[in-house]
Amino acid sequence: MQAKLVTGDYDPSKVRYTLDRLLINRSNEFREIAHAIGYPVMQQHWEEFILRFCLEFDDCFRMWSDNEDHSDHNKVHKCMTMMRQIAVGKPNMTEVTKLQNAAYRIAEDFKILYHRLK
Repeated sequence: MQAKLVTGDYDPSKVRYTLDRLLINRSNEFREIAHAIGYPVMQQHWEEFILRFCLEFDDCFRMWSDNEDHSDHNKVHKCMTMMRQIAVGKPNMTEVTKLQNAAYRIAEDFKILYHRLK
């Protein structure tokens, strides 16, 4: 089964190229997040799944920090599920925050690299 590539306004060929560039410096963070959420790194295209997870987590952060109160209930539930995936088995909030920051940084770095390709 192939992981679904990043959706939205992203060009799939540029996504793959950007992901390859990102993995040069961030492969340890990708593995750490995959391990934290229980996604097997031996599966084909696991990096694409983790990238999509990070981009969705970045969207959650934007929703949480938005001043508007009319957030979609399904998005809120999805974000809380993602938070639960990250937090399961962690001994303290420092570990959870470390993973949240890694996911956020991966998403932001991906966006920067992707837009430089345009």
